[in-house]
Amino acid sequence: MRLAHRLIRSYALYTLGFLGFIFVMWRIELATGPGMWIGYVFLFVPIAVYAVIGLLSRTSDLVEYYVAGRRVPSFFNGMATAADWLSAASFIGLAGSLYASGYDGLAYLMGWTGGYCLVAFLLAPYVRKLARYTIADFLGTRFSSNLVRALAVLATLICSFVYLVAQIQGVGLIAVRFIGVDFAIGIFCGLAGILVCSFLGGMRAVTWTQVAQYIILIAAILIPVSLIAHRDGLGWLPQFDYGKVMQRVETLEREVRDTSAETNVREEYAHRAALWQSRLDALPQSYAEEKTRLVDALANMRRHNGPLRDIDSLEREIERFPRDPEAARVAWTQQRDDLLARAAPPVPMHEPFPADSDEARRIHERNFLSLLLCLSLGTASLPHILTRYNTTTSVASARRSVGWTLFFVALFYLTVPVLAVLIKFEILSHLTGLHFADLPHWVMQWRRMEPTMIGIADINGDGIVHWSDIQMQPDMVVLAAPEIAGLPYVMSGLVASGALAAALSTADGLLLTISNVLSHDVYYHMVDPNASSQRRVTMSKILLLGVALFASWVASLNAGNILFLVGAAFSLAASSLFPVLVLGVFWKRTTRLGAVAGMVAGLAVCVYYIVSTYPFFTQLTGFEGARWFGIEPISSGVFGVPAGFLATIIVSLVDRKPDEYTVALVDYIRHP
Repeated sequence: MRLAHRLIRSYALYTLGFLGFIFVMWRIELATGPGMWIGYVFLFVPIAVYAVIGLLSRTSDLVEYYVAGRRVPSFFNGMATAADWLSAASFIGLAGSLYASGYDGLAYLMGWTGGYCLVAFLLAPYVRKLARYTIADFLGTRFSSNLVRALAVLATLICSFVYLVAQIQGVGLIAVRFIGVDFAIGIFCGLAGILVCSFLGGMRAVTWTQVAQYIILIAAILIPVSLIAHRDGLGWLPQFDYGKVMQRVETLEREVRDTSAETNVREEYAHRAALWQSRLDALPQSYAEEKTRLVDALANMRRHNGPLRDIDSLEREIERFPRDPEAARVAWTQQRDDLLARAAPPVPMHEPFPADSDEARRIHERNFLSLLLCLSLGTASLPHILTRYNTTTSVASARRSVGWTLFFVALFYLTVPVLAVLIKFEILSHLTGLHFADLPHWVMQWRRMEPTMIGIADINGDGIVHWSDIQMQPDMVVLAAPEIAGLPYVMSGLVASGALAAALSTADGLLLTISNVLSHDVYYHMVDPNASSQRRVTMSKILLLGVALFASWVASLNAGNILFLVGAAFSLAASSLFPVLVLGVFWKRTTRLGAVAGMVAGLAVCVYYIVSTYPFFTQLTGFEGARWFGIEPISSGVFGVPAGFLATIIVSLVDRKPDEYTVALVDYIRHP
C-alpha cells in the first residue's frame, strides 16, 4: 500500500510536469514561431526522462530483472500493460486504417478488445498462479518437457521478433519526419531510446518507464483530438458526439464520388491498369523487352552525358527490376491491382463490406471475421503481454490488472475513430478541389521529407486536386494530423512524442521477452543449469543488445507496412501458442507429445500461408500459392489455430495418459 501511494504521488507530479512542459513549449512557439527544433525537443526530452527512470531502476537481482519483483500494483500494471500493448501499429497505423478502409478497420478495435476478455478468463490468472518467468517456462513446467519449452521459445522468438521489427520501423518513420534523417539512420538512432529503458533494469525498469510512456501517449492522442473537435464545433469530448462530422463526411463522399472529373481520374487509372495487364499477357517476352529498354536508355544517357540525377534514377530502377519473368509476374500483378483499386469508386467510410458481387461480399465478410478472430486469439497468446501479469502481487491482482488494462486501452480506442473521421473531413473539405499551385504547406513538407508517404498527381491534367489524385499512406495520418488540421506545431511534436512512446514501450517489452526466453529457457534450462543469477542477468543483457541490433537491421529493409507486420505477429502467436496454452490449462489429458504436435502444426500452417500469399515473400521466393477461401495472409491464424487444436487433441488421445504429477500440477494451476 505504501508503494502504491508513493507511485500515485510520483506519477501525478510527472503528469502535471508534462502538461506544464507542453504549455511552455506552446508559449515559446507563439513568441518565436514554429520550427523543426520543437520536434527535436519533444523527441529527446521524453527519451531523457525514460533514461533517468531506467537508470534509477537498474538492478541485477534475478526476480526484479525478470518480473519486477512481483510487486507491481494492479492499477500501474494495467497502465504499463496498456503501454506495452498500444504499439506503433495502434498509435500510427490504426487511425490510418480506419481513415483508409472505414468499417473494415473496426476489426482491429473489436479483435484487440475482445482478446483481453480471453486473457482475463482463460490465461492471465493461471499464468500468474504458476509464477514462472516466461511463457516458455510456463509451458515447459506444465508439460515437464524441454522440447515443449524449445518450441515455445521458437514461437516466442518468431512472433515477438516480427512485432519488434514493426515497432522499430515506426521509430524510423518518426525520426524521418521530425528529425529529417534517412530512414535507416533514424532506425538506429531509435535504438538508443529503446535500450535506455530496458538494458540496465530489465522488467523493473521497463514497467516504470511504460507507465510514464502511457501518460505521454494518451495525452498525445486526447489533446490534439479535443482541439480539432472543439474547432469543428464538437466540444472538448468528441467521443460522444462525432456523429455530426460523420454525417458531413458521408455527404462529401457522395459529392466526390459522383463528379465527372473524379470519374475521369478513375478512368485514367483503369487505363494504366490495362497497360500493366497487357504486359502480363505478353510475358515472358514483355519482361525481356522492358529490361532491354531500360538498359539501352541508361547506356544512351551515359553516352550523351545526361543529367546525373536521371542516370541515378535509371540505375535504381534497373536494380529494383524483377530478377526473372516469374518475379515480374508477381510484381506487375501487384502494380495492376493497386491501380485497379484506385480506379474503383471510393468506398464510403460507414459502408460495411463493399463489393461488386455477392461472392466478393462474402469473401469480404469472411476476411473481416477471420481478422477479428486472429486478433482476439493472438492477443490472448502474445508472450510479452502474458508475461506482464507475472509482475503482479497475486492471482487476484492479475485479474484486476486485466480490467485496468482494458480501461486504459479503451480510453485510447474510443478516441482513434474520432481522429480518423476528423482527418477525413479535413481532407475532403480543405484539400480536394484546390488548385495544385495552392497546395498547403504540410503536403509539400511530407513530399519533401518522405515522398513515399504521400503522392498527389494531376492525373487528368486539369490542375485541380481530386480525391482519387491523393495517395496517402495510412501510417502518416496520425503523424500529420495536427498539420492537416492547422494546429500549432507544438501539437505535431506532442504527437511525435506519443508515437515514439508507443513504439518504445512495446519494443522494450518485446526485447525483454526475447532476451529473457533466450537467457532463461535456452541458456539456463538447456545449456548451463548451474549458471548463477548474476550470470543469467548478464547473459540476458548481452542478448538484448544483440537482438536489438539485428531487429534494427531487418527493420531498415522496410519489408511491409506496420499494420500488416503486427497482424502477422498475432496470427503467428495464436497459431503456435493459443491451442497449447488453453488445452494445457483446461484439459488434463493434454500430453507433451500432443503439445509438440499442436505447436508444430499450427506454426507450420501459419508460416506456410504467409510466405506463399504475401507479396513481399512471393517476390522474394518466386513461389506463390493459392489463397484458401480468399483469406488474406494477415489472417493466416484462422487456419493455424484449428490445425493446432486438432493436432494437440488427436495426438494426446492416441498418446498415453499423463502421470499423477502432471494431473496434480494442472489441478494446482486451475484452483486457488
